[in-house]
Amino acid sequence: PRILVAECMQEISSFNPLQSEYSNFHIERGHAMLAQKGINTGLGGALAVFDEVGFEPVLTISARAGSAGLLSRPGWNRLMGEVLEAIAAEAGSGIDAVYFSMHGAMAADGELDPEGYLLTETRKLVGPDVPIVITLDLHGILTERMLRQIDGLAIYHTYPHVDFASTGARAARVLHRLVTDKSVRPIIARVTIPALVRGDELITKSGCYGSLIREARRLELEGVAMSAGIMIGNPFTDVPELCCQVIIATDGQADVAQQQALQLAREFWPLRQRMQGKFSSLDRAIAQARSIAGPVIFTDAADATSSGATGDSNLILQGLREAAYPKKVLAQIVDPEAAAAAHRGGVGATVQVTLGGAIDPARFVPMPVTARVQLLSDGQARLETMKIGLDAGPTAVLTWDNFTVVVFSKTLSLFDRAMYFANGLNPQDFDLIVVKSPHTEHHMFEAWADCNFNVDVAGATSANLPTLGHTICARPIYPLDPDVGFDPQVALYERR
Repeated sequence: PRILVAECMQEISSFNPLQSEYSNFHIERGHAMLAQKGINTGLGGALAVFDEVGFEPVLTISARAGSAGLLSRPGWNRLMGEVLEAIAAEAGSGIDAVYFSMHGAMAADGELDPEGYLLTETRKLVGPDVPIVITLDLHGILTERMLRQIDGLAIYHTYPHVDFASTGARAARVLHRLVTDKSVRPIIARVTIPALVRGDELITKSGCYGSLIREARRLELEGVAMSAGIMIGNPFTDVPELCCQVIIATDGQADVAQQQALQLAREFWPLRQRMQGKFSSLDRAIAQARSIAGPVIFTDAADATSSGATGDSNLILQGLREAAYPKKVLAQIVDPEAAAAAHRGGVGATVQVTLGGAIDPARFVPMPVTARVQLLSDGQARLETMKIGLDAGPTAVLTWDNFTVVVFSKTLSLFDRAMYFANGLNPQDFDLIVVKSPHTEHHMFEAWADCNFNVDVAGATSANLPTLGHTICARPIYPLDPDVGFDPQVALYERR
């Protein structure tokens, strides 16, 4: 059997003022996609299963971009054109199924459901009888339009995400079943929940969300469901169908799919208050950090580039400087002009620059500093977990007083220590480390820090959700609205 393989992935924040472009996407075509074999990506996991079962992958196109702002209209038109052209070139060549790797939280200027559009057009190209199976991030937004086109799916079961490859493998096994057993009749049950969630309770190893995900996993492992997942959406992707939702797919058993989806949705709803961010004000976090002996983390989740923020917030740096915090600080910021000035000056030079507000000056007022250039680099590194390449553009390490700041030229998706290590810095050598990601794997920071303050500052990905200013998602929705009722309803989707 020949399996058409395609990928199009990006997560956006509607509250990031800088639109992303076609150039943000890393594109692999045809055999170049085999570079993902053996690595922890959805495609890597799916390709391994296709090898194992003797399916022939027909490789078309992979387009992946880091989290950023809404994709521009010209960017979307070009990307969509190239993705569909690559799929169309193989769609008539005797395809038995389609595997499409997606995120689910894309949005473009003029198209707020890009995944739904791509699946609708792919369905037109391959015809009604070819099964389409997708993988999705649990932060994705699975839409009605998507559900009408797919025959199967697999959704991440971990946060922080570590199960990229195993999710691809789960999708490939669903696809294998659909191709080899024509009697399988997939039915997908969906219950949408009018809530947006954030915070520590979403960590699947330790939070209450994890206990629900474990139940979804059990349903899959015991064969009750072909696929099961609880998607929490990306609260920063302001689109019409933004919500949390339970998804259960079974083989012909509508009643089981319905019953299990309702059960999980009813268990989720009372936990919505627990699944909100817990914050410290910046002033209080700084005051408490002074008296803590060991290292502390200041989590700046509001400027999390891995969730679609700009990366140019200086609010924590400004606060630490104004409060005359005395211990050693390590931070990072996106500021192309400051990085360029450092590269012009050279290592050892003293430069006068401003930091912050390079992309989002409405939120962040540029902060003047006189700093020494400690190190210069090309900004290349590899993510610790996925080993995928990172490119921050010309990068500089600037120091002044008790501050050490890594300055990037480009916004990049960061949820580990890769960029600190790549620029000769070990976070454990500092007293206060700014981490621009809501959650990282435990060993990276939490395991050795005395305290982690989730600091409540402004930004395009603030977990203080009512402050963001949603205008498009369906209302009422918790916590944006005070009185939200929940009368769970099941929608069933069946194609065969």
